[in-house]
Amino acid sequence: MFSLLTPLGDRVLPSRELEIDKGACRKIGSCGVGQKALYLGSRYISRRWYLPWNEVERVFKRVAMSAGGFSGRGIFGSMAYLVVQYGRGREKQCSFRTEAELDTLLALIAREHPTIPTHSVQAARKLAQAEAEEQKRFLSDLSPAAEQTLSELREAKALLENKPELGRTLTLAARQKRIVDQMKPWVLALGTVMAYGGLALALWGGWSWLNKSPYCWYYILAGGALSVFAWTGNIVPGRYTSRKRAQEEWEEAVANARTGIGESFPVPARYAHPVVLERMIRVVREGRAAAVPEALAAVKADLRALNSSVTVSQKEHDEVVEIKPLFLVSDYE
Repeated sequence: MFSLLTPLGDRVLPSRELEIDKGACRKIGSCGVGQKALYLGSRYISRRWYLPWNEVERVFKRVAMSAGGFSGRGIFGSMAYLVVQYGRGREKQCSFRTEAELDTLLALIAREHPTIPTHSVQAARKLAQAEAEEQKRFLSDLSPAAEQTLSELREAKALLENKPELGRTLTLAARQKRIVDQMKPWVLALGTVMAYGGLALALWGGWSWLNKSPYCWYYILAGGALSVFAWTGNIVPGRYTSRKRAQEEWEEAVANARTGIGESFPVPARYAHPVVLERMIRVVREGRAAAVPEALAAVKADLRALNSSVTVSQKEHDEVVEIKPLFLVSDYE
């Protein structure tokens, strides 16, 4: 049977083995994580290529057209790519719709294939330097109250790490709510005009074609382009621009988190994310807080101080894009 699946490396897997593995792989974006191979997609075809795991040398995230990424400048990225290095210097790059999808894929690879580096050489070097600097800030002796707080926070973080879908769902819902809440009414009105006006123009072009008009294709192409731009840009009133729906999805994510963490969790359910707990742990180890409420307040203050003009490390960048939306939509309450 004809297959579009093509090997990237030097090793070719048997067709039957490949078919079974691809069918059972975990699909994330246009890529997939199988038992035998990593599957990579093109712009238009998902899981177009495959690379056996023993040929994968390094995988990492590349952020383009952004004030963030590995430059250390800013905190938000706009276009994320998965970069796979293999075969003595060869490289393949795949685009992702959101950084969250790519982060999920990298986390899965790191968990199931811990020997494969998930940062670029430059980023790994910067992370190591940042880790060394961070260790210098930690106190060697903490009070009994601080030690008790650390133990409580570590247990809470371990619980969330065993239920990664809770934090991931909170982040996605918060990001969507943030986008919708900031969308101006005039943008939706303009999007509606573009979508339906473009469709009308394209239909007029079709009518003109039937009547042998020399300008029919201009109408069809211009109208189609306007309509497609409006719909794909999510600027037309609908499911993805509804404030009511975004609010409901956020409330549902918080309710699910509350159910998953139980009553005695140290932070509110809307902040139940492993990165929040990790940052609280660091605050306690630095001696800036000894109790849970103080540690959470310090994390909030740190996040408030960050904006697009602040220089941050790669680790800081990755953490902030995950959890700052949770605090923004909750107004830091």
